[in-house]
Amino acid sequence: MSRAATRAIAALNAAQVPYEILRYRHDPDRQSFGAEAVEQLSDTGPAGVRPEQIFKTLIVALPQGLAVAVLPVPAKLSLKAVAAALGVPKATMADPMAAQRSTGYVLGGISPLGQRKALPTVVDASALDFDRVLCSAGQRGWDVALAPTDLIRLTVAVTADVQAH
Repeated sequence: MSRAATRAIAALNAAQVPYEILRYRHDPDRQSFGAEAVEQLSDTGPAGVRPEQIFKTLIVALPQGLAVAVLPVPAKLSLKAVAAALGVPKATMADPMAAQRSTGYVLGGISPLGQRKALPTVVDASALDFDRVLCSAGQRGWDVALAPTDLIRLTVAVTADVQAH
């Protein structure tokens, strides 16, 4: 077996989880990485998935360290809901440099899978509405499609509604 291209893919291989890698051309001038993935991979793209099936990985700061929130790209994150789901009084967005150092991934390529250090994780409950969801495969322009139950199991995540309404 050849060496996996990213730690996220290596984690999937090690767990023997079925997945599909979906690649798209990343524009280095783009800073809205999730929106770019939706444009490239949703209904009009080759993958033909709905925008709400494409999940972004956000790193949040808790009183005792960092955590991961995984939610649909089109949705806004409720920091209050993340804090409640993880049983802490408050959550804020993590410093981008701290997020990169902790996960070992660059912004726009942060995967919930295969991070340097396992962080508390919450996956938005809407993931369970789909047979498969997409999230970063650990590199800009690479997403991985997998069953939401596998994503939740491999990240040891709790599920909760973490979207701002």
